[in-house]
Amino acid sequence: MSDLEAFRTEVRDWLAANCPEEMRKPVRGEEDVFWGGRRAVFNSDAQKQWFLACRDKGYTVPDWPRDYGGAGLSAAQAKILRQEMSSIGARLPLSSFGIWMLGPALLKFGTEEQKKHYLTQIARGEIRWCQGYSEPGSGSDLVSMQTFGADEGDHWVVNGQKIWTSYADEADWIFCLVRTDKSNKYQGITFMLFDMETAGVSTKPILLISGNSPFCETFFDDVKVPKEQHVGEINRGWDVAKYLLGHEREMISGAGGGDRTAGIGAVIKRMVGEIDPVLRAQLAQFDVDALAYSAMGEKFLDEVNVGKGHPAQPNMMKYAGTELNKRRHELMMAAGGSRALEWDSAETGGGKAARGWLRTKANSIEGGTSEVMLNVIAKRILDLPGA
Repeated sequence: MSDLEAFRTEVRDWLAANCPEEMRKPVRGEEDVFWGGRRAVFNSDAQKQWFLACRDKGYTVPDWPRDYGGAGLSAAQAKILRQEMSSIGARLPLSSFGIWMLGPALLKFGTEEQKKHYLTQIARGEIRWCQGYSEPGSGSDLVSMQTFGADEGDHWVVNGQKIWTSYADEADWIFCLVRTDKSNKYQGITFMLFDMETAGVSTKPILLISGNSPFCETFFDDVKVPKEQHVGEINRGWDVAKYLLGHEREMISGAGGGDRTAGIGAVIKRMVGEIDPVLRAQLAQFDVDALAYSAMGEKFLDEVNVGKGHPAQPNMMKYAGTELNKRRHELMMAAGGSRALEWDSAETGGGKAARGWLRTKANSIEGGTSEVMLNVIAKRILDLPGA
């Protein structure tokens, strides 16, 4: 038996012993997602058991070094763990923008002190993070952002506003782009980290057409940020931001699999019973495309792990993944018929299908619009000439 085969057996045995049956069922909604943080509350004993087991094993961030709270797995071992967790339908033990976005940026640009301090807390679910990027006048043209940090010697005083800050009202800390030099558009931005309880930070939820409010407006009024709380070089935060955006787009795309690439036929059969032949054919085609996308995501991750990934691949994955997710919810709405449009009753989970469908409309906006993604794909992957 090879070392990897032995590791796969070890993982299977560990999952059998540590992943509760409840944690092997599909996520029903936000209540089934564990985000960690100072105010974290487990919704069940099984969720707590699963998180603690993974945390202690290093499996919340399995491919991070042990010194930073991970399991120190190789790329091949991490892939086996993903496969085995997927095979039993295991839920993520910890969902975190710290894991998906900030963590990779810290691993690349952070100091050793920052890595040991922040990464360990992220891995253990002790800090819940939000992202301060977009502003009311700076979305696709992110580098035009105007939130400004005045240099006051040992700290900055930050004033400005961010928007579409996911879960800002629930977060403990924020990773934030702040302009620190108004004379240089690209080399005048600093990537800062600060506590959301700092004096002068406030948030206001934004109500979406789905009826939910995961996004917020975030305001900074004379917020003091210590000088040591920046990542990378001062005024070179755009380098960090671009790197992090690649991981954000990978997260939004669902490149590692999960709900948006899961088979849909069984889900709809539970919703509506028998499925007519035309819809059945559409569902089969979706499942084929979802499996192909999942395989492409695995290929992309393998290429990244050996340093052969194309810099624009996250853009391609983001576009394809969000379109796939929108199509998935369109099929679910089509299968549900007029019943799927119902908004309030317990029978439909408070209009879960309709609200989920409406939420997917943001997929092609957040993390870079589909139009921007297509422009990048055309220029950097297909080498098409500019207009």
